[in-house]
Amino acid sequence: MFIVNLNYIVPLEKLDAHMNDHVKFLQKYYKLNVFLASGRKVPRTGGIILALVKSKEEIEAIMHEDPFCVHKLTEFTITEFLTSQTHPEFKKMLKELM
Repeated sequence: MFIVNLNYIVPLEKLDAHMNDHVKFLQKYYKLNVFLASGRKVPRTGGIILALVKSKEEIEAIMHEDPFCVHKLTEFTITEFLTSQTHPEFKKMLKELM
């Protein structure tokens, strides 16, 4: 599993101009069972995406499709982690997706 940490590098007005396309990007990867959760940071300085893919290279390629990245509105880092403990329902969901 991967955590994508987005940090906005432009004023929010510029970012908001691309929000609809960003949401379409997110929806595409939810439908493909790649994204598990996403949302804004508080305060609104960026966002977080939880993704389930096989490699860091795969999530990097996916993130380069994000309109926020295409238009250089955000920078991102990727952290891979292995889930050693999860809520039982989340564990069931992960097994179904894998």
